[in-house]
Amino acid sequence: MASIKRWRVLSESIQGYDMTAKDANQNAGWNDQSGQLWVANQTRLDAVASVFGEAAIEAVAPATGDRVLDVGCGAGASSLALAARVGPGGQVLGVDISEPLIDRARALAPQDTPALFRVADASSAELPESAFDILFSRFGVMFFDDPTGAFAHLRRALRPGGRVAFVCWRGVAENDWMRLPMGAIGDIVPLTAPPDPEAPGPFSFGDRARVARILIAAGFTDIAIEPFDASVPFGIGKTRDAAIDDAVRMALEVGPLSRALSDLPDDIRARASAATRAAFAELPGERSVLINGAAWIVTARNAFRSTPIHN
Repeated sequence: MASIKRWRVLSESIQGYDMTAKDANQNAGWNDQSGQLWVANQTRLDAVASVFGEAAIEAVAPATGDRVLDVGCGAGASSLALAARVGPGGQVLGVDISEPLIDRARALAPQDTPALFRVADASSAELPESAFDILFSRFGVMFFDDPTGAFAHLRRALRPGGRVAFVCWRGVAENDWMRLPMGAIGDIVPLTAPPDPEAPGPFSFGDRARVARILIAAGFTDIAIEPFDASVPFGIGKTRDAAIDDAVRMALEVGPLSRALSDLPDDIRARASAATRAAFAELPGERSVLINGAAWIVTARNAFRSTPIHN
């Protein structure tokens, strides 16, 4: 109990983040419609991400008593999984910019868990120096506006010798959960210019070499970046048809497909929905649509305290 009280005092030292003009829209979205939709789809989204998160947890191997910072913790599933590994003598602090998701994490957390949750932008929040043994993230680091600066900032909160582990998506072409529905609407939705591959977004860490450059520039060593592939349930239902319908609904509510269709007329959205359903109907699964996901499991270490070199 004493360790939990000390941890609560420590976590309170994280101050609210300051939104700049550059990231105000992203923060506003996660605290409005986007955050609410992710809360509504929390069970489905956690089902997609859980196998990848578990692989990253296994890679970093949390020990009893470890102190963990979980960046972009969302609704808290990864933080609670980490808390189960570090035990009552350990501590997990989950941070996310979305107040609706943090509210959901707090609601789901058991009363005696060593996990606490704060609304904060991990890339700029005031973090206690050398307070953590592990820096962890499950699909939360690809959205940094300045990833090198963000990781350099986070490294200061990691003790010397502390470990890093995160999972991030590889490229769109390798991730059927995105490639298939976006390909299905290609003849229906007007084409737009492809985004900058390094712009903040789910696939901005798809380039393995770029990830390595970011971590090296931020001051990390012992960097390993390994591929991890899994077939994941996208949508759930009591029957196959219900599962397919649920997969389409989730695709239309969260992620890039929802944004691609957001301002289009109802008839275009209906055609896109039908095309997406046809694509999902080709996939295996009885009570869920099983779809391929491709990620990097990234590990590193904070082995020194020299000033990082920024690009």
